[in-house]
Amino acid sequence: MKAQILGVVLAVCLPVAVRGDLTIVQKVEGGGPGNEVTLKLKGDKVRMEISPQMTTIIDGRTGDTVTLMTAQKRFVRISGDKAKAIAEMASKYTGSTDEKPKLSATGKKMSINGYETEEYISETPTFKARYWIALNYPDAATILKQLQAAMPTVWNDAAKGMLNYHDLPGLPLRTQIKMKERDITSTITSIKQDPLNDADFAVPKDFLEMKIPNVPGIMSERSVPPAPPKP
Repeated sequence: MKAQILGVVLAVCLPVAVRGDLTIVQKVEGGGPGNEVTLKLKGDKVRMEISPQMTTIIDGRTGDTVTLMTAQKRFVRISGDKAKAIAEMASKYTGSTDEKPKLSATGKKMSINGYETEEYISETPTFKARYWIALNYPDAATILKQLQAAMPTVWNDAAKGMLNYHDLPGLPLRTQIKMKERDITSTITSIKQDPLNDADFAVPKDFLEMKIPNVPGIMSERSVPPAPPKP
């Protein structure tokens, strides 16, 4: 499940100086049961609403990841070190290399949500990516810097061989990643820069922490229930 979530993160976020709040709604095809993903960014915190039943909160500074299961009112917490190990395992499974692919313009153009975009591609032996980039999107530089917070620094080693937002000439309104037999396409449908509530990036008080199986080499510690609230 975590490898699948990582795949969606890479397609939606790519592998922070800006502290403004940001909400991005994207249509995602091929990434799982949900067809819409909402990203909420506040500083170096990211909330990724994958579906009404599942939400992931990522601390871009530590790499800590919390997955909320809304219907069950449960959550699973994974430390940054363990999240990094999972990302590295997924990277090895997909055969990723340390060499960053070259980004090339194809000359093709397309209008997406009223903005003219240009197609850029990058390719490695294990995956091929297409980016439809809006070169003149309003406030694009600020948005790109904030989006970079979605990839925790502790995951940098696992993201070697993949482009990040610093490598792009503008805002990608559509990203398509083809990896082996999987094809994930993400299209931005709306962007808002309205203030967000801090509570969106915290575990609800009535959620209970789930114990997770002990996976040798990755999850050597077992989750424990949270301490009861103080009266």
